[in-house]
Amino acid sequence: MSWRALRIDSAALGALAGLAAAGLHFAGALKSTPLGTLLPVDLTLLAGALLLPLLAVLLLTRRWWLHGTLAPPLAGAALLWLWLVLAGGWSRSGTILAAKLPELVLLAPLMLLGGLAVGADSAARRLLVGATLLTGPLVAVSVAVGLATGGVVLGGAVGGNPDLLRVQYQLAGLAIACAAGLGAVRLVEAPVWQGRLFWSAYTLALAAAALLPGGRMGLISLGLSVLLTPALRCWSAGCPRAALRWAGGAALAGAAGLGLLLLKAQALDGLRTLERFTEGGLEASARPALWRAALDWGAATLPWGLGTGGFTLAAGYGERRGLYPHNHLLEAFAEGGLPGLLLWLLCFGGAAALVLLRARHAAPERVARIAALVLPVGLAAMVSTDLGNRMVWFALGLALSLGVVARRA
Repeated sequence: MSWRALRIDSAALGALAGLAAAGLHFAGALKSTPLGTLLPVDLTLLAGALLLPLLAVLLLTRRWWLHGTLAPPLAGAALLWLWLVLAGGWSRSGTILAAKLPELVLLAPLMLLGGLAVGADSAARRLLVGATLLTGPLVAVSVAVGLATGGVVLGGAVGGNPDLLRVQYQLAGLAIACAAGLGAVRLVEAPVWQGRLFWSAYTLALAAAALLPGGRMGLISLGLSVLLTPALRCWSAGCPRAALRWAGGAALAGAAGLGLLLLKAQALDGLRTLERFTEGGLEASARPALWRAALDWGAATLPWGLGTGGFTLAAGYGERRGLYPHNHLLEAFAEGGLPGLLLWLLCFGGAAALVLLRARHAAPERVARIAALVLPVGLAAMVSTDLGNRMVWFALGLALSLGVVARRA
C-alpha cells in the first residue's frame, strides 16, 4: 500500500490571514448573530489566535516592497503609541489606563501590521473582501430578526448589558456600511446586466437594513461609501466623467429615497435610525459636550495633556470609558497634549496623504476595495470609538497597504 505525500501550500495557507483578520475586525458585530452565539469560545479570542500564526506565514511567504511615503505615518503611529505609554505616568486613571495601554501596545500594532499585510497581498485581500460581503448581510438579517422578535443577543447573552447595546448596533452599522460600499464597487465593475441587477439589489438591501438599528453614523457612512468608493474606482481607472456620473446619480437616488421616507411619517415606524435623525439631531447628542470638554481640558493642560485615560475623570464622569471624547483627534489632544496631537496628525494625516498619492498608481479595483473597508471606520473614528479601538488600527493598516507590494516568494 502506497501513501501519497501530503503537500501543504504555505503561500496559500498564508492567504487565510484575510479570513482571520475579517473575523477579528468584525468580531463585535458577528457576536450578535445566531452563529456567533453558538461558538463555545469568544470570537475575538478565536480570531486573534488564528490570525497570529497565519499572519506569520503570510509575512514569511511573500516578498515585500515598501514605498517611501509609508515612513511618516508608520513613524507617527510608533511614536504615538510610545508617547501614550509615557503619558500614562501622569494620568489619574487606574481602571481605564489599565485597559487601554495593552490595547495600544499589544493589539494596535498587531492590527496595523495585519491590515498592511492583508491589504497588500491579493489573495488575502480577496478573502477579506469576500468575508466582508458575507458578513454585511448576515449582520443585517440578525439585526432585523432581533428587532422583530425582541430578543437582542450580545456576545451570546440574551438581555445583555444595555450600555453595550448601543455599541453592538454601531458595530453592526459599520459591518453593513463596509459591505454596501464593496457591493457598490462590484456594481460599477459588473460587465453584464445580470451582475448589475444582483449588486444593485444587494446594495439597496443593505441600505434598507441600515435604517433599522438606530446608528446614525452607520447610515451616513454607508451613504458616503456607496457615493464615493465607486466614484474613486472610476477616477483611479482614469474615467473622471464616469466618476461624476456615478456620484451625481447616487446622490440624487439617495436623496429621493430618504425624502420619500421622510414625507411618509408612518414609514418611520420601526426605522429607528431615521427616528433618531428626527429626534433632535446633533443638538440632542452628548458628543458636542464631550468635544468641548476635550478641547477645554487639552488647552488647560498644555503642553502635555491629562495623561492616557485621564479624560473622563477630569471631565467629572469618573472611570467610565464609554464617555471618552468620541473623536480621535480631540482625544489625542486632551490626553496626549501637543505631542499627542502632532503625532496623531503625522500618523493619520500621513495615511490620508498616502492614499491620495497612491490612488492613481495602484490598481483601481484594489484602491476601491480598500477605500470601502476604510471609509466607514475612518468616519467612526471622528465621532465615536477611542484610541484603543482595534478596528481603527486595522483600517489604518489597510490604508497604508496601498504603499506596499507583496509577491509570492
